[in-house]
Amino acid sequence: MGSNKMSAAVPELKQISRVEAMRLGPGWSHSCHAMLYAANPGQLFGRIPMRFSVLMQMRFDGLLGFPGGFVDRRFWSLEDGLNRVLGLGLGCLRLTEADYLSSHLTEGPHRVVAHLYARQLTLEQLHAVEISAVHSRDHGLEVLGLVRVPLYTQKDRVGGFPNFLSNAFISTAKYQLLFALKVLNMMPEEKLAEAVAAATEKQKKALEKLLPSSS
Repeated sequence: MGSNKMSAAVPELKQISRVEAMRLGPGWSHSCHAMLYAANPGQLFGRIPMRFSVLMQMRFDGLLGFPGGFVDRRFWSLEDGLNRVLGLGLGCLRLTEADYLSSHLTEGPHRVVAHLYARQLTLEQLHAVEISAVHSRDHGLEVLGLVRVPLYTQKDRVGGFPNFLSNAFISTAKYQLLFALKVLNMMPEEKLAEAVAAATEKQKKALEKLLPSSS
């Protein structure tokens, strides 16, 4: 993502093209997730621009992630598999190949290629998705609720986006969020780096308080 500060806290993942991803052998698993967002002209407390509203979800395991899941390529195309999972967690919403944003190879013992789709909605459409999600099959089970990402930083330089980044994310979700915000020009890269640095410092201080004193 270009910033040493950012890559130190959020490890870089290898990006590959969709064509390259489709050529990967049967030893690779494919995960497909969707970032739904809308321009938001609102102001928090009448003075802090909201800029955009981005949806993520709280999962059954207490981790944050984007709506979506694994797709079995033996039976589904990427989009059909993604839409099947979205139907269970969000209700009626269908994405297409035109919404495809990126593919990244994940690190670790499991060979997974993570595909991210992104679609800009109107704020009214985004709100409709939030309402529909409450009535979906997986609500309260695998999906514990949708949350909006606070894409602003308050005067204390921690409130808002840095605090949000201090949460626990599933697999590649945090990286995909930062990647999408950058490539979709939703937040300047220097602001992303500042937020990541502030979140990392907060987590470091919290860990130091938990560890027994050496004195």
